[in-house]
Amino acid sequence: MFRVATYNVHKCVGTDRRFDPARVAAVIRELGADVIGLQEVDNRSDGTHESAQMDFLAKETEYKAIPGPTIKLSDGHYGNALLTRWPVLEKQEIDLCFSCREPRGAIEAILSVNERPVRVFVTHLGLSVGERRYQIGRLMNCLGESPGLLTVLLGDINEWLPVSWGLRQIHRRLGKSRALSSFPSWRPFLALDRIWVRPNEALKRTWVHRTKLSRVASDHLPVAAEISNQ
Repeated sequence: MFRVATYNVHKCVGTDRRFDPARVAAVIRELGADVIGLQEVDNRSDGTHESAQMDFLAKETEYKAIPGPTIKLSDGHYGNALLTRWPVLEKQEIDLCFSCREPRGAIEAILSVNERPVRVFVTHLGLSVGERRYQIGRLMNCLGESPGLLTVLLGDINEWLPVSWGLRQIHRRLGKSRALSSFPSWRPFLALDRIWVRPNEALKRTWVHRTKLSRVASDHLPVAAEISNQ
Protein backbone atom coordinates (compact mmCIF):
# COMPACT_ATOMS: atom_id res chain seq x y z
CA MET A 1 0.00 0.00 0.00
CA PHE A 2 1.24 3.50 -0.80
CA ARG A 3 -0.23 7.00 -0.65
CA VAL A 4 -0.50 9.60 -3.40
CA ALA A 5 -1.88 13.13 -3.52
CA THR A 6 -2.59 15.95 -5.96
CA TYR A 7 -2.26 19.56 -4.83
CA ASN A 8 -2.61 22.85 -6.70
CA VAL A 9 -0.41 25.14 -4.58
CA HIS A 10 -1.49 28.42 -6.29
CA LYS A 11 2.11 29.72 -6.45
CA CYS A 12 2.25 29.30 -2.65
CA VAL A 13 -0.13 32.25 -2.21
CA GLY A 14 -2.82 31.50 0.37
CA THR A 15 -6.39 32.62 0.72
CA ASP A 16 -5.11 35.39 3.00
CA ARG A 17 -3.02 36.62 0.00
CA ARG A 18 0.22 35.80 1.80
CA PHE A 19 3.11 34.25 -0.13
CA ASP A 20 4.18 31.47 2.22
CA PRO A 21 5.97 28.41 0.75
CA ALA A 22 6.81 27.17 4.26
CA ARG A 23 3.08 26.88 4.95
CA VAL A 24 2.58 24.81 1.79
CA ALA A 25 5.52 22.61 2.83
CA ALA A 26 3.79 22.03 6.16
CA VAL A 27 0.61 20.90 4.36
CA ILE A 28 2.69 18.51 2.24
CA ARG A 29 4.19 17.04 5.41
CA GLU A 30 0.67 16.66 6.86
CA LEU A 31 -0.33 14.58 3.83
CA GLY A 32 2.30 11.91 4.52
CA ALA A 33 2.15 10.82 0.87
CA ASP A 34 4.77 8.85 -1.02
CA VAL A 35 4.02 10.60 -4.32
CA ILE A 36 2.53 14.08 -4.81
CA GLY A 37 1.56 15.84 -8.02
CA LEU A 38 1.78 19.62 -7.73
CA GLN A 39 0.30 22.28 -10.00
CA GLU A 40 0.96 26.04 -10.30
CA VAL A 41 4.50 25.78 -8.96
CA ASP A 42 6.54 28.93 -9.61
CA ASN A 43 10.18 27.86 -9.63
CA ARG A 44 11.69 31.19 -10.61
CA SER A 45 14.39 32.49 -8.30
CA ASP A 46 14.75 36.09 -7.19
CA GLY A 47 17.71 35.21 -4.97
CA THR A 48 15.71 34.54 -1.81
CA HIS A 49 15.56 31.15 -0.07
CA GLU A 50 11.87 30.45 -0.77
CA SER A 51 11.42 31.96 -4.23
CA ALA A 52 12.27 28.82 -6.28
CA GLN A 53 9.23 26.97 -4.97
CA MET A 54 9.81 23.45 -6.34
CA ASP A 55 13.36 23.37 -5.02
CA PHE A 56 12.30 24.82 -1.67
CA LEU A 57 9.35 22.45 -1.19
CA ALA A 58 11.42 19.39 -2.13
CA LYS A 59 14.21 20.34 0.26
CA GLU A 60 11.88 21.19 3.15
CA THR A 61 9.89 17.95 2.81
CA GLU A 62 12.77 15.65 1.77
CA TYR A 63 11.29 14.52 -1.54
CA LYS A 64 12.95 14.09 -4.91
CA ALA A 65 11.42 16.60 -7.35
CA ILE A 66 10.71 16.05 -11.04
CA PRO A 67 9.94 19.33 -12.83
CA GLY A 68 7.20 19.61 -15.45
CA PRO A 69 7.60 23.19 -16.65
CA THR A 70 4.96 24.66 -18.92
CA ILE A 71 6.56 28.12 -19.01
CA LYS A 72 10.37 28.37 -19.17
CA LEU A 73 12.11 31.68 -18.43
CA SER A 74 15.68 32.83 -17.93
CA ASP A 75 15.30 32.84 -14.14
CA GLY A 76 13.51 29.48 -13.81
CA HIS A 77 10.22 27.85 -14.76
CA TYR A 78 6.53 27.55 -13.88
CA GLY A 79 4.12 24.63 -14.09
CA ASN A 80 3.79 21.13 -12.66
CA ALA A 81 6.05 19.12 -10.38
CA LEU A 82 6.16 15.55 -9.11
CA LEU A 83 7.46 14.88 -5.61
CA THR A 84 8.41 11.29 -4.86
CA ARG A 85 9.99 9.22 -2.11
CA TRP A 86 10.41 6.29 -4.54
CA PRO A 87 13.21 5.83 -7.10
CA VAL A 88 12.57 7.26 -10.59
CA LEU A 89 13.12 4.77 -13.42
CA GLU A 90 11.96 6.90 -16.36
CA LYS A 91 10.51 10.37 -16.88
CA GLN A 92 9.33 12.59 -19.71
CA GLU A 93 7.36 15.75 -20.35
CA ILE A 94 4.17 15.74 -22.45
CA ASP A 95 3.24 18.88 -24.39
CA LEU A 96 -0.47 19.72 -23.99
CA CYS A 97 -0.33 23.25 -25.44
CA PHE A 98 -3.43 24.25 -27.41
CA SER A 99 -3.70 27.18 -29.80
CA CYS A 100 -3.00 30.52 -28.10
CA ARG A 101 -4.14 29.41 -24.64
CA GLU A 102 -1.89 29.29 -21.57
CA PRO A 103 0.84 26.65 -22.08
CA ARG A 104 -0.07 23.32 -20.47
CA GLY A 105 1.69 20.00 -20.05
CA ALA A 106 2.02 16.78 -18.10
CA ILE A 107 4.73 14.76 -16.42
CA GLU A 108 4.96 11.03 -17.09
CA ALA A 109 7.20 9.01 -14.78
CA ILE A 110 7.83 5.36 -14.03
CA LEU A 111 8.56 4.91 -10.32
CA SER A 112 9.85 1.84 -8.51
CA VAL A 113 7.32 1.38 -5.69
CA ASN A 114 8.25 -1.50 -3.42
CA GLU A 115 10.41 -2.72 -6.33
CA ARG A 116 7.42 -2.75 -8.69
CA PRO A 117 7.00 -0.27 -11.57
CA VAL A 118 4.19 2.28 -11.23
CA ARG A 119 3.38 4.76 -14.01
CA VAL A 120 2.41 8.24 -12.75
CA PHE A 121 1.03 11.20 -14.69
CA VAL A 122 0.75 14.73 -13.26
CA THR A 123 -1.15 17.43 -15.13
CA HIS A 124 -3.11 20.68 -15.00
CA LEU A 125 -5.64 21.06 -17.80
CA GLY A 126 -6.91 24.24 -19.42
CA LEU A 127 -9.88 26.43 -18.64
CA SER A 128 -11.76 26.18 -21.95
CA VAL A 129 -13.81 23.20 -23.10
CA GLY A 130 -12.04 23.01 -26.47
CA GLU A 131 -8.54 22.88 -25.05
CA ARG A 132 -9.52 20.28 -22.43
CA ARG A 133 -10.98 18.09 -25.17
CA TYR A 134 -7.66 18.26 -27.01
CA GLN A 135 -5.58 17.74 -23.86
CA ILE A 136 -7.62 14.79 -22.61
CA GLY A 137 -7.47 13.17 -26.05
CA ARG A 138 -3.70 13.59 -26.08
CA LEU A 139 -3.35 12.20 -22.56
CA MET A 140 -5.50 9.18 -23.40
CA ASN A 141 -3.26 8.48 -26.41
CA CYS A 142 -0.18 8.71 -24.18
CA LEU A 143 -1.77 6.42 -21.61
CA GLY A 144 -2.31 3.68 -24.18
CA GLU A 145 -3.44 0.35 -22.81
CA SER A 146 -0.55 -1.16 -20.75
CA PRO A 147 -2.95 -3.43 -18.82
CA GLY A 148 -0.19 -4.97 -16.70
CA LEU A 149 1.25 -1.69 -15.42
CA LEU A 150 -0.31 0.10 -12.43
CA THR A 151 -1.09 3.63 -13.63
CA VAL A 152 -1.96 6.74 -11.59
CA LEU A 153 -3.25 10.05 -12.98
CA LEU A 154 -3.00 13.06 -10.63
CA GLY A 155 -4.23 16.48 -11.61
CA ASP A 156 -6.25 19.64 -11.55
CA ILE A 157 -8.56 18.66 -14.40
CA ASN A 158 -10.60 21.90 -14.38
CA GLU A 159 -13.84 20.05 -15.16
CA TRP A 160 -16.48 22.10 -13.34
CA LEU A 161 -19.45 19.92 -14.28
CA PRO A 162 -20.04 16.53 -12.60
CA VAL A 163 -20.73 14.93 -15.98
CA SER A 164 -18.74 16.07 -19.02
CA TRP A 165 -17.25 14.69 -22.22
CA GLY A 166 -13.76 14.91 -20.75
CA LEU A 167 -14.58 13.04 -17.56
CA ARG A 168 -16.40 10.34 -19.53
CA GLN A 169 -13.29 9.77 -21.67
CA ILE A 170 -11.02 9.40 -18.65
CA HIS A 171 -13.52 7.20 -16.80
CA ARG A 172 -13.82 4.97 -19.84
CA ARG A 173 -10.06 4.43 -19.91
CA LEU A 174 -9.15 4.44 -16.20
CA GLY A 175 -12.36 3.73 -14.31
CA LYS A 176 -14.38 6.19 -12.24
CA SER A 177 -12.79 8.76 -9.98
CA ARG A 178 -14.60 10.00 -6.89
CA ALA A 179 -15.85 13.57 -7.28
CA LEU A 180 -14.60 15.19 -4.07
CA SER A 181 -15.03 18.94 -3.65
CA SER A 182 -11.64 20.61 -3.31
CA PHE A 183 -12.15 24.15 -4.62
CA PRO A 184 -12.29 26.81 -3.32
CA SER A 185 -10.48 25.71 -0.18
CA TRP A 186 -12.45 27.94 2.21
CA ARG A 187 -15.83 26.53 1.05
CA PRO A 188 -15.25 23.77 -1.49
CA PHE A 189 -18.02 22.80 -3.88
CA LEU A 190 -16.14 21.96 -7.12
CA ALA A 191 -14.32 18.66 -7.72
CA LEU A 192 -11.49 20.06 -9.86
CA ASP A 193 -8.69 17.95 -8.38
CA ARG A 194 -8.83 14.25 -9.22
CA ILE A 195 -7.04 10.94 -8.81
CA TRP A 196 -7.51 7.98 -11.17
CA VAL A 197 -5.92 4.55 -10.82
CA ARG A 198 -5.80 1.67 -13.30
CA PRO A 199 -6.71 -1.03 -12.44
CA ASN A 200 -9.51 0.72 -10.58
CA GLU A 201 -9.70 -1.95 -7.87
CA ALA A 202 -6.19 -0.95 -6.72
CA LEU A 203 -7.65 2.37 -5.51
CA LYS A 204 -8.60 1.65 -1.90
CA ARG A 205 -9.51 5.05 -0.47
CA THR A 206 -9.73 8.68 -1.61
CA TRP A 207 -10.26 11.77 0.53
CA VAL A 208 -9.87 15.55 0.68
CA HIS A 209 -7.22 16.74 3.11
CA ARG A 210 -9.07 19.33 5.19
CA THR A 211 -7.09 20.93 8.01
CA LYS A 212 -6.84 24.42 9.45
CA LEU A 213 -3.59 24.87 7.54
CA SER A 214 -4.73 23.45 4.19
CA ARG A 215 -7.78 25.72 4.14
CA VAL A 216 -5.57 28.81 4.06
CA ALA A 217 -2.30 27.68 2.37
CA SER A 218 -3.79 27.60 -1.17
CA ASP A 219 -7.13 28.16 -2.90
CA HIS A 220 -7.28 24.38 -3.54
CA LEU A 221 -7.42 21.58 -0.97
CA PRO A 222 -5.21 18.56 -1.59
CA VAL A 223 -6.85 15.29 -2.60
CA ALA A 224 -5.17 12.07 -1.42
CA ALA A 225 -5.57 8.35 -2.03
CA GLU A 226 -4.26 5.01 -0.85
CA ILE A 227 -3.34 2.47 -3.52
CA SER A 228 -2.50 -1.22 -3.33
CA ASN A 229 0.35 -2.43 -5.55
CA GLN A 230 0.28 -6.03 -4.38
